[in-house]
Amino acid sequence: MTLPTQMTVIEMREAGGPDVLVSGKRDVPQPRADEVLIKVTAAGVNGPDLVQRRGHYPPPKGASDLLGLEVSGEIVAVGAAQTQWAVGDHVCALTNGGGYAEYVAVTASHCLPIPEGVSEIDAAGLPETYFTVWSNVFFQQQIKQDGIFLVHGGAGGIGSTAIQLGTAMGLQVFATADSDEACAYCGALGAKQAINFKQDDFVPILREAGGADIILDIIGGDYVARNIKAAHADARIVQLAFNLGSKMEIDLMPVMLKRLTLTGSTLRSRPEAFKSAVATDLQKTAWPFFDAAPVQLQATTFTSFDLTDAAKAHELMESGTQRGKILLTI
Repeated sequence: MTLPTQMTVIEMREAGGPDVLVSGKRDVPQPRADEVLIKVTAAGVNGPDLVQRRGHYPPPKGASDLLGLEVSGEIVAVGAAQTQWAVGDHVCALTNGGGYAEYVAVTASHCLPIPEGVSEIDAAGLPETYFTVWSNVFFQQQIKQDGIFLVHGGAGGIGSTAIQLGTAMGLQVFATADSDEACAYCGALGAKQAINFKQDDFVPILREAGGADIILDIIGGDYVARNIKAAHADARIVQLAFNLGSKMEIDLMPVMLKRLTLTGSTLRSRPEAFKSAVATDLQKTAWPFFDAAPVQLQATTFTSFDLTDAAKAHELMESGTQRGKILLTI
């Protein structure tokens, strides 16, 4: 296969709103020894993309300045040192940036096969949320069967993945969302109970259920103190984002009395070897759920836009009205 020398990409003119995203041209990257080059079929749109576009999430040293943390597509070139994949393989992959483009070079061990029953386009919406949820909630953790798992923002990309994985892994999933329609969506994904946070307080509901053993939060703000109240003894509270702010005043005494673990992480800055280990564990433990009978995991694509309409995709995501994932297609 003869590859072009130039490709269409989406660039940022500057930090700002969705309108700073414009089409541009770049050289097609060359894969390093441990990388593969993917001809992109689709790319996922994620919260960190929006934060980077606003100027608050700079790429790590050596990473592409282009947005895009996950893709699906066909491998069209391979590095000399990798033996996992071959030209012609179709994969989905976690990138370190650069996904908003026709071609992207990716660490070979951060690729996964496209699961059974998932289209190549829909597969683009899997890596970022699955790597994130798996690495923070399940990877190298002892999971209490039938434990209570509280997922905030259940109708979004992270939330819809967390609900499905929690249910598949034997947890009782409670989810919060902003409308009855969004709550119904969470229920359809497997949530035992979905809570409309505009109408009901999740704290007494979780306390009545016995308290949450794991809490996954992207909200922050006053939710931090409320999560502590909703938690069962020895619970883990995992913070992935702070949509309502990262600065607040909280009483830490209940953390001590309940022996709580408050933790959080960003995936992009983790070592390459860590992400490779997560990929291996995902393929071994989670990927079979896509092919289970009945199916326990499925892609949650809400809608897709052409790559050149990336600004419209960002506008939709910022509106908060999507259910599941937004994709860009080539």
